[in-house]
Amino acid sequence: MYGLIFMGLKKYIDANLGANKWNNLLTNSGIGSKIYSYNSEYQDQEAVALVSMVSKLTGKTVPAVLEEFGEFITPELFNMYRLLIKPEWRTLDLIEHTEETIHKTVRMKNPGAKPPELKVSRLNPNEVVITYSSQRKMCGIAKGIAKGVAKHYREQLSIVEPSCMLRGDANCKISIKVAK
Repeated sequence: MYGLIFMGLKKYIDANLGANKWNNLLTNSGIGSKIYSYNSEYQDQEAVALVSMVSKLTGKTVPAVLEEFGEFITPELFNMYRLLIKPEWRTLDLIEHTEETIHKTVRMKNPGAKPPELKVSRLNPNEVVITYSSQRKMCGIAKGIAKGVAKHYREQLSIVEPSCMLRGDANCKISIKVAK
């Protein structure tokens, strides 16, 4: 998993659990003392272990933690990829074009990076459906990022997930509507 996620997790944990919890979580999750950097690749299991520890500490489900984390890191993602985001885009436009702009750039610059594959269908001006595929099964992050994008644009969303890999489906279908 890309180091950006681990750096974001550290910031999320610091903000939500306290600055002194990060090293404890590393130790208690079996990772030990470690420093992550943005441009490096790390084992997916380490992220899973950290998120699982946050889940235990907060009493929130792992999908809920992932969704909250996705929303939390969205401002940083906007900052990192602002040159790829067209000024006229709104929430659904950005979601619709993520794969061909941001994920394409991530894959080109970091051949080891494996962002999820997003196939997005624009059903109408107010709705998209994302088909999310990833061996990591972290669709909660995608839903959280969608919420963070909507917050950035000051739009209201409704999100429905009729199929989910966590429920045994082949992929996740995430329907996102913007209230008008």
